Amino acid sequence: MPDLMPLMTYCFVMSSTPGPNNVMLTASGANFGYRGALPQILGIGVGGFVLTLLSCLGLGNLFMAWPLARELLRVVGALYLVYLAWKLSGAGSLQGAELPRPASFWQGFAFQAVNPKSWVKAITIGSVFLPSGLSPAEGGLLAAGLGLLIGLPCASSWALFGVGIRRFLSDPRKLRAFNLTMGLSLLALALNLLS
Repeated sequence: MPDLMPLMTYCFVMSSTPGPNNVMLTASGANFGYRGALPQILGIGVGGFVLTLLSCLGLGNLFMAWPLARELLRVVGALYLVYLAWKLSGAGSLQGAELPRPASFWQGFAFQAVNPKSWVKAITIGSVFLPSGLSPAEGGLLAAGLGLLIGLPCASSWALFGVGIRRFLSDPRKLRAFNLTMGLSLLALALNLLS
C-alpha cells in the first residue's frame, strides 16, 4: 500500500484540480443537475481508465517518440475546447432558446481521447507511477482502476458544485453569465494549450 500512495496522490491531484473535464462537469451540474451530469461523469471515468491502461501498455511511448503526434493532439484538443466553449457560451441564452442536452456517457468517454490533461495524466502514470513487480498489463489495470476509483468522486464533486450554485442561477441572466464564464474558462484552457 505505501508503494501506491504516490500514484493515488497523483490521481487525486490530477482529478480534483481544474481542467476541461471539471469545467464541463461544473457547467453540467449547474444546467442539468447531478442526474443529468452522471452519464458524463461515468464516461470520463471509463474513458480515463481505458486511456491509462493503453498508456501503461505502451501507447504513451508513441507520443513520447513522435513529437508530431503530440502536436496534433495538442491542436485537436485545443480546437475541440474552443468548440465546447462556443457551445457552452450559447447555453441558457436570454432569447429563451432551450439548453443543449447534457453530455452523454459516450461524449464524456470520447472526449478523453482529445483532452490533453487526460493524456498527461495517463502518460505520467504509465511512465512514472506504474507499480513495480507487476507485468505492464497487471500494473496498468491496477493503476487505471485506482485512477477510476479516485477520479469518480472527484468528478462528482465538480458536478455537485455546479448543482450547489444552481439555485443562484435561477435568473436567466445569471445563468447566461455563468455559462459565458464557463465557456471563457474553456477558451482560456484552449489558448493555453496553443501557446
